[in-house]
Formats: sequence, structure tokens, C-alpha cells
Amino acid sequence: MDTLPIYVRDHAEGQLLPWNNQLEAAERFGVSLAQVEDVALERGILPARYQRNRKTLSISDQLSLFRSRVAVIGCGGLGGYVVEELARMGVGNIVVIDPDVFEEHNLNRQLFSSPANLGTAKVEAASRRIREINPAVTLVPVQAAFSAMNGEELLAGCQLAVDALDTISTRLELAEVCASLRIPLVHGAIAGWFGHVTTQFPGDDTLQTIYGTWKTGKGVEQTLGNPSFTPAVIASLEVAEVCKLLTGQGTPLRGRQLMIDLFSMEMDILNVPEGRRETK
Repeated sequence: MDTLPIYVRDHAEGQLLPWNNQLEAAERFGVSLAQVEDVALERGILPARYQRNRKTLSISDQLSLFRSRVAVIGCGGLGGYVVEELARMGVGNIVVIDPDVFEEHNLNRQLFSSPANLGTAKVEAASRRIREINPAVTLVPVQAAFSAMNGEELLAGCQLAVDALDTISTRLELAEVCASLRIPLVHGAIAGWFGHVTTQFPGDDTLQTIYGTWKTGKGVEQTLGNPSFTPAVIASLEVAEVCKLLTGQGTPLRGRQLMIDLFSMEMDILNVPEGRRETK
């Protein structure tokens, strides 16, 4: 009797499962594309879309990504690129949280924005886009403002969170929620030609240290603005951090702040003095 695992095995081509065969398997057995992908990866068969990942990630790494659940808070300049890259990498479950709709000033840099999408919820546009590029990925759109009040509920079940916010007060609330849930937080921020990336682990006070002198309002991006290229660069660095954390390889930016100056094409790493906190 033919079963989904047998079908996947028999229709693989050199340990790769072509897209058309994934579609056929889903239809034949009445399952989702996500289920087909999970069965393939579990049996050491790589969906062909990921074949260019093979020199960087093992099939077990790819399975770890696919079975992960990552929250992206903010779906604008940074968040759009983060979401798209996570989906293309094969992160199987992505929770996208953003209360806003697209406005005209978003068109210069936000990946999911277009004239046709003006007035459309950013998370709705993200959901449509991911269905187009990788329908095996489950995207959960949440059109809501993240806060300390709803944060634990929104991030429930996530292995880590990615900061793509533009308000420092909310970033600090996100850091507190991640600390409470004991999950890592990959943080990125942009302004003009500049940006930085760091990763806060449970028990660390990285963001509180970085923004210790902040008083009120948004960050320096309100003064310097944001061109199209800066969010793409910083978002890609955030996704690299996510990939390392989910697969357990490489050296994350724990206790370190990667500073990017695209105007001078310089990068520096600063050590962030850590004030350790008690974790529950």
C-alpha cells in the first residue's frame, strides 16, 4: 500500500524532492505541503527548493529550522526582509506581529509595500507574500500592537523573537517579555546609513544597557530617516543570528553589538557590559 513516506522516497531525485512532486503528494494524500516537507526532511530527503542551502546547512539543520517557531515583532522596513528571508530559509512557523497598514512613506524601503497595498494591513500583505514564495511555511499574522500586557501570549510557543520595531519603549518591553519566557531576542535597529545588531539571551540585560540613557520617543531614525538598503542589510544579519541559534552552530552576538556604518563601509563590534538578572 502506497503511503506518504513511501511516495516521497520513490519520487525523490538524488535525495531531492522536486516541487511538483511535493504538490502531487499533498493532493494525493490529502495533507498540507508542510506535512509533506516534514516527512521528506525527517527521512533525509531535501525539498529541492533548499538545495543551495546544502553546503551551509545539513538536512538535520533544515529539519530544525522547519520545526521551529519564530516571532517577528514589526513588519515594516526590517520586519519585511526578516520574514521573507526566514521563509526562504525554511523556518516552518513564523508569527508576525504588527498593528499598522501600509502608508505612502513606506514605499521607499518596506518589502511588502506597493501602491496596490496602501491601506492594507502589513501582516496581511506578509501572509499573502509568504503563501506565494513558500506555501509550506505557516505564517500567523497578528494585527496587534505588541506590549508588556499581551507579549507572553503572543510569543507563546516560540523558540526566539526577532526585534523589528521602531520604538525604543516597546523594544524594552519586548526584552522584558523574552526574559520572562526565557527565550533569546535578536535585536536590530536602523537609522540612515547606520544600524546595529545584537542578541540578548535569557538572564542578560543587553538592551537595557544599550538604551540605558534613552528618555522618550522613537530612536534616531526619526532624524536620519531610512533608505532602502539599510533595513535589508540589518535584517539579513538578524536572520543569520536566528539561523545560528536555531541550528546551534556559529557564534551569536551575545554580549556584543555589531555596529554597521554603510557610509564609510565600516563595521565594529563593541562589547556590551552585562548586568546579569535573576531568571525564574
